[in-house]
Amino acid sequence: MAEAQNTPVGSTTAGAIAVAAESTVATRMSAPPSFDVADFPVPHGREEEWRFTPLDRLRGLHDGTAVASGDSLKVGVEAPEGVTVELVGRDDPRLGRAGTPVDRVAAQAYSAFEQAGVVTVPRETVLTEPIRISVHGQGGVSYGHQVIELGAFAEAVVVIDHTGDVVTAANVEYVLGDGAKLTVVSVQDWDDRAVHVAQHNALVGRDASFKSVVVTFGGDVVRLHPRVSYAGTGGEAELFGLYFTDAGQHQEHRLLVDHNTPHCKSNVVYKGALQGDDAHAVWIGDVLIEAKAEGTDTYEMNRNLVLTDGARVDSVPNLEIETGEIVGAGHASATGRFDDEQLFYLMARGIPQHEARRLVVRGFFAELVQQIGVADIEERLLAKIEEELEASVA
Repeated sequence: MAEAQNTPVGSTTAGAIAVAAESTVATRMSAPPSFDVADFPVPHGREEEWRFTPLDRLRGLHDGTAVASGDSLKVGVEAPEGVTVELVGRDDPRLGRAGTPVDRVAAQAYSAFEQAGVVTVPRETVLTEPIRISVHGQGGVSYGHQVIELGAFAEAVVVIDHTGDVVTAANVEYVLGDGAKLTVVSVQDWDDRAVHVAQHNALVGRDASFKSVVVTFGGDVVRLHPRVSYAGTGGEAELFGLYFTDAGQHQEHRLLVDHNTPHCKSNVVYKGALQGDDAHAVWIGDVLIEAKAEGTDTYEMNRNLVLTDGARVDSVPNLEIETGEIVGAGHASATGRFDDEQLFYLMARGIPQHEARRLVVRGFFAELVQQIGVADIEERLLAKIEEELEASVA
């Protein structure tokens, strides 16, 4: 994405969401959404939307002291023929259409960038190869903005791959025209010291299909905020996530699906594994069905597998329904330790303990890895899971 040139295990809680100004939804205790950073007070960690986040490890992204430095990110885009790739200024009318920043860091990112990346897939274009966006940190601080837009009835797969070391905040927009189909795979494979905070906004057109697969392994602190709203009836959204939280890491995924249009669907499935002292994973799943969104069909689920002592999970599913005229709505959350019975079953059949452990974890993640649909990325992620498991027994 375009870089700015300046400026105790098993913990489970519950919360709620509410409608903010201009049909944009925020958490109950937050300020109204805004593109202006001055509209958000500096968080202190007592706010509902910040209470799980280690603010002292954001290295100034939340309070304005993190100043962008040049050449902190190297961004590359590989796109098939027919796709338009641009760098545009802040005044480009295509920016900000999919959603408004809902916290201070997202507003800071929007206020600080000078150029945004825009990738456009023309109407009725069906891509047979993925668009690949590589984002590599080279130290320093960066703010960025990226727009990916599909015209009506276009189809595309986009892979956004984050590597290296950087302190970065960004907004990413996905705009789907009527009947379009977009799959986005966002991989967070940062170095150990990296800090990554981002808001992802998807605007799904009439009869369009949006699938997001978020994969988080690396980084010191990663805080992602995927959000979906609908621009027409018949839209579908699938939000999948996979995270492996290691010792000392904080990985936080805060989702919102705003059913603001009748007869739309959503399905959310996030799974995480944790190991090591002070490994902390946070999952917040908010689904709002507005009064006008009759015929909604939605479900969200979070599952966490705790592999060692010393790790902590906070999983908070929220569902708010303002109309009784729906097809279905539900949510589920579960956090559990490694299943000793499964391990015993495999070992009793001659499988060594380490291999049995590996098989159980791979099986836990298998359904989500298969959702990616890009062979080299799937193979890389399975290798990364193996690497994490090897580290736990080294």
